[in-house]
Amino acid sequence: MLYLPIAVRALLAVVLGASVLGALRDRAHRGDFVSATERLAPARLLAALTPSGASRPAGARRAAALVLALEAIAVVLLLAPWTATAGILLSLALLATFTTALIGVLRRGDRVPCACLGSAERPIHPAHVVRNLALIGAGTAGLLAIAAGPHAHAVPVVVAVALAAGALTALPVLLLDDILDLFTPLTPGSPTPS
Repeated sequence: MLYLPIAVRALLAVVLGASVLGALRDRAHRGDFVSATERLAPARLLAALTPSGASRPAGARRAAALVLALEAIAVVLLLAPWTATAGILLSLALLATFTTALIGVLRRGDRVPCACLGSAERPIHPAHVVRNLALIGAGTAGLLAIAAGPHAHAVPVVVAVALAAGALTALPVLLLDDILDLFTPLTPGSPTPS
């Protein structure tokens, strides 16, 4: 059980790190992320973050900045063994929040892109919820392994394998929209991937 939390930390750090970098990649991606935040965030949150006299997009920019800051903090916490539990807990809280927002959009029948992991081309799909639930499951397994108690001395080669396994497991998560493009056609009227 010693190596499971290491793999989980690598998985979550790569996914959340890619999300931050994807949203900050350039001006267009930052704009897509703010627009997606405005569509996905609860109206109460946007209202609370909107300065008095400012428009709703100002609240969306603040909410987007808050999300990116929390994702970046989670990545930093995941990198150090002594803050791993806090990093996993923050990651789980973020993933639960994102999943709730995605479910809300799907229930409303909106066909909006989510700018998940920096991509804003494919509309939200139930697979995005499944992806988040799988990440929540992995994070929970990592927490349970940490809580299982004292661990034996780590073997550096096996630690490296666990890190690589976690990072490689992130690839299908990061490529989900591309995988969906291969297997699920876009419906008429939805944005087309470029």
